[in-house]
Amino acid sequence: MLKIAYNNFYVQPLPEGHRFPMEKYDLLPRQLLYEGTVDESNFFNPARIVEEFVIAVHDAEYVKALKELKLTPREQRKTGFPHSQRLIEREHIIMEGTRKACEFALEYGVAMNIAGGTHHAYTNRGEGFCLLNDIAIAANWLLEKQKAQQILVVDLDVHQGNGTAEIFKNEPRVFTFSMHGKNNYPLKKEISDKDVPLEDGIKDKDYLYMLEYHLDAILKEFVPDFILYQSGVDIIETDKLGKLSVTLKGCKKRDEIVFNIAKQNNIPTVTSMGGGYSPEIKHIIEAHANTFRSAQHIFF
Repeated sequence: MLKIAYNNFYVQPLPEGHRFPMEKYDLLPRQLLYEGTVDESNFFNPARIVEEFVIAVHDAEYVKALKELKLTPREQRKTGFPHSQRLIEREHIIMEGTRKACEFALEYGVAMNIAGGTHHAYTNRGEGFCLLNDIAIAANWLLEKQKAQQILVVDLDVHQGNGTAEIFKNEPRVFTFSMHGKNNYPLKKEISDKDVPLEDGIKDKDYLYMLEYHLDAILKEFVPDFILYQSGVDIIETDKLGKLSVTLKGCKKRDEIVFNIAKQNNIPTVTSMGGGYSPEIKHIIEAHANTFRSAQHIFF
């Protein structure tokens, strides 16, 4: 059964002045239910994550400052969010969604989070709509609990997974692969185990060739027993921030490539949503829904 993390806190109103598109967290599960891709039994309701799992990855003083709303205005602006208790609670619930999804993936082969993919959060700071790093927290939990020995992070958001790269720069059990826009945020890139910077305007054929080529090369050198997939859809041609020219069909094929590799090699996989900033919400929802449709079709 495809298990999907979703909590009403995902769509809680944020403080006035926030710039993040929140509608998709409400519309996406509705769409998946409406079309029959999933039913209510597919969803699980994550609670707040246990703090020890967070501070195993993030600096304790940073986590304390978040909880006590003591980040400076400049630090808050860097995250893109004006901070509030509701926002911090939401972030901790999202973290648990991805961690708990790992348990379901070990059981069923795949699990997903309607939110997450917060790959810009560093050990000691937040950036780019990311306060804590759900990918890193989940990976560390898997390693510490000996649920996995080697983890592959497949980050296909248009923005480099800079925070994830920083967190795992000295961890050989986690291979960080980021295929992202060369001329996109962040201006200063970190060094992943494998970075593939893409030129502006890349189309389906070249994008998908690059993805298959590099995944094949990685899997010849690194043998994962778990995959964490950041499936941002800001690669599509309608995205106002992406600068790439991948079609909806190409984006869906991207997801199918990742899921087929996982299925064929019997590698449990957790997917978190990542970015999507097309001016028309219908394009965002369709692209994200394709990821969930692909997982359901390939695994079940």
